[in-house]
Amino acid sequence: MRYNQVRDLVAWAADFHGRMARQFSDTAKEAESERLQMALDYLASEELRMKTGLEDTLADDSEHQEVLNTWFDDAADFPQPPELERLAQYATYDSIDAAMQASTRAHKALQGLYAYRAEKAAIPAEAEFFEALADGHEAEVRRIVSQFEEFNDI
Repeated sequence: MRYNQVRDLVAWAADFHGRMARQFSDTAKEAESERLQMALDYLASEELRMKTGLEDTLADDSEHQEVLNTWFDDAADFPQPPELERLAQYATYDSIDAAMQASTRAHKALQGLYAYRAEKAAIPAEAEFFEALADGHEAEVRRIVSQFEEFNDI
């Protein structure tokens, strides 16, 4: 669909985080290594935290209703990064590094998507909204890398 509201993208992103959380959680249940299980459980909880944050943004009493109701025209497939859909499909992670790389790739792709939407924003509030989301994913990547350094030290 060519025309979408910002809320459509936010709802899609919340769903994406939910699918990633389920993927990490399901894979953790099958992990042979306790360290890998802990790492995957951590990633699942972080994805759920991101999902909940986006769902709170979508709530009727959210301060972002004006931005969420803003329409945008995007001739490309929505949402744009097809690699995100591939990342959300069930996969197995045989190492902590593989899990971290998948998670950071997803967050960097979302960060790029949000930065693109900020650049194409129709109103300043929309640009600020997407810039904040992009900044949040940049911080999330730093948090994940830092946490995984600790997992590797265990």
